[in-house]
Amino acid sequence: MGVATRFKTPNGEDMVILSQEDYEALVEAAEMLEDVAAYDRFKEKLAKGEEELIPAEFVYRMMDGESPVRVWRDFRGLSAKDLAATAGISATYLSEIESKKKEGSISSLKKIARALKVDLEDLVAWSGNDEPDTSASREPLSYEPPA
Repeated sequence: MGVATRFKTPNGEDMVILSQEDYEALVEAAEMLEDVAAYDRFKEKLAKGEEELIPAEFVYRMMDGESPVRVWRDFRGLSAKDLAATAGISATYLSEIESKKKEGSISSLKKIARALKVDLEDLVAWSGNDEPDTSASREPLSYEPPA
């Protein structure tokens, strides 16, 4: 870091002048600290069972437009019949939701979300301007598996 010039304003406020390069380095360091803190919070939630890691193959299936209900059901290792029974809906209705023949009522989607142990928003397909950017690379992300 370069030289910082300190001074007091006429009303007694302490001020510092530093180079643009030093300022940008400080901003970058602050952003890195925020990222590290967010990572630490996630790892803590993961250790408590409040978060989970989803294998990329399941994420990619949703990004490719497959029904989130079907993908989450497969991820949880449930048959359609078992999920329908647990959610208290008919297997036929679940099939129609998974095949996107029907959107599913909010009430039914809440029951399915509860049965899959996910948030309702995890099951709602993106539409319009909320469409995810699927042009991103599909290279694996690195992460530390839980100890």
